[in-house]
Formats: sequence, structure tokens, C-alpha cells
Amino acid sequence: MTRLRHYDHLGTARFVTFSCYHRFRLLTSTPIIQAFLDELAAVRDRYRLKLYGYVIMPEHVHLVLWPPDSVRLGVVIGQLKSLSARRMLPVLRIQRGVPLDRLEVRRDGEGRLAFWQARCYDHNCRTSDIVREKIEYCHKNPVVRGLVNSPEEWRWSSYNWYTGCQDVPLWMDEPDF
Repeated sequence: MTRLRHYDHLGTARFVTFSCYHRFRLLTSTPIIQAFLDELAAVRDRYRLKLYGYVIMPEHVHLVLWPPDSVRLGVVIGQLKSLSARRMLPVLRIQRGVPLDRLEVRRDGEGRLAFWQARCYDHNCRTSDIVREKIEYCHKNPVVRGLVNSPEEWRWSSYNWYTGCQDVPLWMDEPDF
């Protein structure tokens, strides 16, 4: 398997994408999504990340964030995926909407359940215009996919925070650009 390069410590915002295992639609219920958002908030606080935008789609997540120079993004995203999977897999067991045998993987000779696909993809946002473009991409994603007619209808993104709504699942950091 080819090793993906992450270019850390460039002093730029990052646009990060990662997917559910085999792109299964696992992010479809409020308890699952809320568990992910709780872990995202905890990881953001622990590593002092600035979160500028996000969208949670049924089978993948996009984040626009700014890690401090001392942080290796791949490690942070790995922790976020691990911690959130530990919370979300028990919820999937209870919901019984997804046949759990489809999530089984063999690692180190043992069968385990996987919530997330291995790896993440990231893009260094070298200008404030690119940061804005990626935030807008997050907000338009549910509309482009036909899940809603307009961005404000999709609860699981940062769009409504940017419109001044107070009842949002997660607060964003004020962009300083």
C-alpha cells in the first residue's frame, strides 16, 4: 500500500476528507453523528485545532481546520477516527440497520469491526481564498448530492453557524483571514 504524504508544519489551514469503511452509509442517525461531533470537539480542544468548517455526509466527512505547527495532522485524524469509532460501533450494534459482518476486517490475525476506511486525504489551503472555497464546498456538498435543496436544510454542517444561527451542533472558530 502506498504511503500518503502529509505535509505538516506549513502554517496553513487543511481540508481533510475521510470515509466510512467501504463508503458504507454509516453516518445516517443522530446518535452516530452526535458521537462523532463530540469526539471532534474533544480532539479539537486537546490539540488546540481551529475548526473553520465541516460537513458530515452519509458516508464521508470533510473538515476545514488549522492545526498548530506542533501537531502532526495524520496522528490527530487517526485519534479522531479511533475514538469516534469506539463510540459509534456500539450504537450501530443497537440500531441493527447495518449488517455488522460487512464491517469485519482481519488485522493482526483477529477479526475486528471497522467504522472508518484507512487513511485520510488532506489538502493544504495556501490562501484565505482557498480556505473559503473549501468551506463553501462543505456547505454545498449535501445540495450537490441531492440530499437537500439548500445548505441551511442540512443540519450536519457548519453552514448555519456562518448564518448566525445559535442552535448549531458545533461552533466554529472565527476565521482570522
